[in-house]
Amino acid sequence: MKKRLLSLKTRLLLFLAIAGPGIITGNVDNDAGGIATYSAAGARFGFSMLWILILITLSLAVIQEMCARMGTVTGKGLADLIRETFGVRTTVTVMIPLIIANLANTAGEFAGIAAGFEIFGISRYIAVPICAIGVWWLVVRGSYKVVEKFYLLFCILFVTYVISGFLARPPWGEVFKSTFTPSFSVQPGFVTMAITLIGTTIAPWMQFYQQSAIRDKGLGEKDLAMSRVDTYIGSFLTNFVSFFIVVCCGAVLFPRGIRVDTADQAAIALAPLAGKYCGILFAAGLINASLMAASILPLTTAYAVAEAVGLESSLEIKDQTARPFYWLYTVMVGLGAVIVLLPGVNFMQIMLVSQAMNGVLLPLILYFMLKIVNDKKIMGRHTNTPVENWITGVQAVALVALTAIMVVGSLS
Repeated sequence: MKKRLLSLKTRLLLFLAIAGPGIITGNVDNDAGGIATYSAAGARFGFSMLWILILITLSLAVIQEMCARMGTVTGKGLADLIRETFGVRTTVTVMIPLIIANLANTAGEFAGIAAGFEIFGISRYIAVPICAIGVWWLVVRGSYKVVEKFYLLFCILFVTYVISGFLARPPWGEVFKSTFTPSFSVQPGFVTMAITLIGTTIAPWMQFYQQSAIRDKGLGEKDLAMSRVDTYIGSFLTNFVSFFIVVCCGAVLFPRGIRVDTADQAAIALAPLAGKYCGILFAAGLINASLMAASILPLTTAYAVAEAVGLESSLEIKDQTARPFYWLYTVMVGLGAVIVLLPGVNFMQIMLVSQAMNGVLLPLILYFMLKIVNDKKIMGRHTNTPVENWITGVQAVALVALTAIMVVGSLS
């Protein structure tokens, strides 16, 4: 018995030492745009889309597991592997839409920060610059271990949405029935919203960030098993949080016919109906999610671009060799913050640009990943099995088709 407890304790300590990249990637996926989408889904369609979150969780876990496997086995980031396998020109071509999409998303995160603080009466012209300087200082001055600890703290604070879900007092029997019973609606926009849920949850930046974080943390092939656990937990947590966002808005806003398009609208609408604490927690969660994403999206860009051209890209290195890496991070944070403060900016158009770029990138990234993960020269004995290839191939085709429909629908 003592040996078994000791073994469990050892495994737990080993997991805690390795955990981070997967959990962080999963949680940061619930950014300002994601929260807005989940809020809109709950407010417009109630609980009828909860079952889709199960499919999304499984799909996300399959894709991110390949990233974890490639990262631990090769010790390299995804952009690094794409450059070595397909050449610099192809990799740079991929970087262009990634930079545009991530910049648009970064601006969207700072918009979420602005909206969240304005609910508490703090002007965006105060909140956005302070937050931008804060996330810049964290990454530029901190080591990977320090930055990761802050990101994990942000992950814990997503509990605000779980609490909000309970404060909404939903009919749990109906919630669980909708979760495990697929249903379809003839209401206009149901299919579009379902596709948007998928497109919001599975984004190209996630593959780049997780693999680069694994490489920067120094994880190797011996850490593969625990890295997989980290990935699966992250994939679960991202939709565990989104589940409660949909439940909260579905329980409070849907019965009253109140529609929302953004997360701050949801927070404001919830306060008088579900209690001020529910609205406050929802707004605080928006600030937390946006702040975390506003730091990670520019970092993802800096990681990917530096790897693509063979430059130094590590938070552990602070000398002149890493200067282009930190300058790129600085420019992304600065531009994202400035865009939010410009008068008359149309954030809907910015998010449409992001969706379009993600739609272009996703099929390319999935293709590159499948080619690399099946190359025995790169992956050795850790290539995909035929079953994994079949599952991933079907999934890739479905994601590409759904993303294309989403992009065309958004642009039209």
